[in-house]
Amino acid sequence: MTEKKFNQDTEAKILEAAKEVFHQKGMDGARMQEIANAAGINKAMLHYYFRSKQLLFEAVFKNAFSLLAPQLNKVLNDDSSVEEKVKSFTHNYISFMKKHPYLPNFIIQESNRNPGFFEMIKNNNGFPSLDKFKNQVALEVEQGILRPTDGEQLFVTIVSMNIFPFVAKPLIKGFLKMGEDDFEQLMEQRKRVVSEFIINSIKKT
Repeated sequence: MTEKKFNQDTEAKILEAAKEVFHQKGMDGARMQEIANAAGINKAMLHYYFRSKQLLFEAVFKNAFSLLAPQLNKVLNDDSSVEEKVKSFTHNYISFMKKHPYLPNFIIQESNRNPGFFEMIKNNNGFPSLDKFKNQVALEVEQGILRPTDGEQLFVTIVSMNIFPFVAKPLIKGFLKMGEDDFEQLMEQRKRVVSEFIINSIKKT
């Protein structure tokens, strides 16, 4: 095995181990030693690849976002109707967040603590563009398919309704007196519930 291949494999193991530990413990609860143990390496080697927990968490986020961004871009920029985009976006977003449940809280924390990090993410070529979506919403309003609706407001509504349950997961589980399996089922149901709620609110009858 070449040194380059070894480095790539080791980094991939670290990112996978970190993802699991961050999932279980959150950013504050995770410890570098735990991540090193889960990756099967010593702590010194972990610090060789990632000097701090923050840098490691950012790497995990970038890796996850690189998987999500193409899905969102495809939904926002394909030729499907706004109704289909709402359904696809909701389905893809909830499915993704179920696999990466630590991301919503990280996004909120980082937005407040380190806004420059998201400016860097936003400037990447793969960052989703809203231009076509906004134009399409305006066109369907003009065609009488949708009620008067602002594309930016609609996008914020879609994201908000999808992300909030993951941000407020402990609170929701407490209010509804449900365990993890029940919450998972609730999120699956929201793929339909959120889509129908938004579509019924914007579509002309």
